[in-house]
Amino acid sequence: MIQKLALLMALLGMLAACGGGDGTNPVNNPGTDEDDTETELPDGTDDATASDPITRYEEQDGSGNGYASDISYDAATDTFTVNNLGFDGANVYTRDDQVASLGPFAVYEATDTFYDSITGAPINQIADYKAVYGVSTSGQTNFAIVRTGGYIDYGFGGFVYARNGSVTLPTTGQAAYSGDYAGLRDFSGRGGIEYVTGDMNMSIDFEDFDDGDAVKGYVFNRRVYDTAGNDVTNNILDAMGNGATALPTLVFDVGPGVTQENGEIAGTLGSNTFDENGVATQYEDGNYYAVLSGSNAEEVVGVIVVDSNDPRFGVDVRETGGFILYR
Repeated sequence: MIQKLALLMALLGMLAACGGGDGTNPVNNPGTDEDDTETELPDGTDDATASDPITRYEEQDGSGNGYASDISYDAATDTFTVNNLGFDGANVYTRDDQVASLGPFAVYEATDTFYDSITGAPINQIADYKAVYGVSTSGQTNFAIVRTGGYIDYGFGGFVYARNGSVTLPTTGQAAYSGDYAGLRDFSGRGGIEYVTGDMNMSIDFEDFDDGDAVKGYVFNRRVYDTAGNDVTNNILDAMGNGATALPTLVFDVGPGVTQENGEIAGTLGSNTFDENGVATQYEDGNYYAVLSGSNAEEVVGVIVVDSNDPRFGVDVRETGGFILYR
């Protein structure tokens, strides 16, 4: 049984300078050996081909991740239904009343109070259940991320991303994609939740490697906001010190074996800070997951999960971001 310590306030009543875009060198990931394994895709659609719709969702890992299930969006009411998360109201998330959107992606929140089904007595819910939802202009791809800041450790939550149609993958040439990135940041060691936005580029070489196409990507121009919509990026930069002027760029590790014939992609990524001598120190690391869609592989949707240590508080922070990119 998983047990987590909710924040007392919930029970009582209650993100160094680094270049962006393709100016940042990717990391060489020369593949795997017999002791290593390639990045695994999240749970979801089995034995999918390029002709099939695909849905992937965060795996339950025994620590609270992947608990959010049956995540569905109702366009008629502009609400989300999320199952399997304790004390998030009636499982219905409405548009956030302070930060309604992050760029083109919508933000939702659970209710703060539920009422005893017999007596009507108010029951305060776990704080800061938030959801970020993105859907492509074609409607063929979408993602959703659910996290909470109401626990001292990382709380219960999950993510889902999907291709609703098929893809035709090129066998020659290369493709460049760009678009928006946004998500949620939660902490291990303190409560609270934050929003993050950014720009993202991704490129695919459809001719090499022989073992899966080569993929490189960058998330840059990241900004962090509190739940009231205040930009707190400079607070992080001040705590980082060394004259940091921008959050580090997230950079895909480049190597074979990250793509599949059905259009799915999974690999590792991270970011670095640099001292005055140009010596790199790892700042973040994690995984990215994506799927291509369209008759010309013209769009891609996915999710990124990275961890680091927040210099403001000295605790671990997890960033879960979604992206939708276009050729």
